[in-house]
Amino acid sequence: MALKNQTTRIIQHTSIFLVLFASLFFNPVSALAMGNTAALPSFADFSKSVQNGQADVLRGVYVKNALALPVVQQPSGNAGYVSNSDGEATQFRMASQFGNVGLLAHNHLSGKTFSELAVGQGIRLVYGDGRVEYFVIKEVLKYQALQPNSPYSSFRSLDKDETLTAEQMFKRVYFGDRHVTFQTCIEAEGNLSWGRLFVIAVPKDEAASDRLNQ
Repeated sequence: MALKNQTTRIIQHTSIFLVLFASLFFNPVSALAMGNTAALPSFADFSKSVQNGQADVLRGVYVKNALALPVVQQPSGNAGYVSNSDGEATQFRMASQFGNVGLLAHNHLSGKTFSELAVGQGIRLVYGDGRVEYFVIKEVLKYQALQPNSPYSSFRSLDKDETLTAEQMFKRVYFGDRHVTFQTCIEAEGNLSWGRLFVIAVPKDEAASDRLNQ
């Protein structure tokens, strides 16, 4: 009952999480992407570089041959914060309330690496004490924002006949059994906020079970 009440309170406060959709795209800081020309560090070196001894704090995300990003936390009370530093991802605090991991980045910064992710790739999350959590990408979702300049926009799927409200979208990508959601935006037609990209990864054992049942 307590969890149900918590979920109801969060969904009722629609404006709280809708600011996330706005903040990812209406970024007042002008910055240039640095590119991905440098070779990625080994996982062992990356893991050591992000550890700080804090057992429950997510400190990094690693995908072989794709990305190695330190993870920063949102300031308390600022659900719309997304790092303006290239080479970082931001953990979405509200997703944690549902037992899930949300990783945010602007598409002209670290988010550009999110578009290179594909189904079947392995994800490793590194925590402050060196603990590693393993996931596998299960689906890649792409949507057009029907009103790109509005945080209340509905979203049309680019892959199937489906249109979701902002609230439905939030539930689609952040509710459910434990998973990781990478979120950034899609640039098209000269508009950085034309669409939304969500890459969803499930625990490694669960992904293996899904393949066996297909």
